[in-house]
Amino acid sequence: MAILQVIKGEEVYFEKDFAMASQIIQSISGYISHSLSKCIEAENKYLLLVDWEKLEDHTIGFRTSEAYLEWKKLLHHYYNPFPVVEHYEMILENRK
Repeated sequence: MAILQVIKGEEVYFEKDFAMASQIIQSISGYISHSLSKCIEAENKYLLLVDWEKLEDHTIGFRTSEAYLEWKKLLHHYYNPFPVVEHYEMILENRK
């Protein structure tokens, strides 16, 4: 999970580049799914959720890959401040 604070005025460009970056993360072993939500109250704030089979698929498999360097090049210049990434384990999920 990461809260992404995008530099104001860069939202459209970020969303376009994130669509390209989505193809990168989907190629990583252990990747399950991801979603990007835009905050209603603050148009430059996003919530990124990524599901991995196991923690190491993200922390080692993705973060040490060549694909991550492409991800960084596409996205990291949009963030101010740089996001804190935290890992959560599902306890309960309800869907209608």
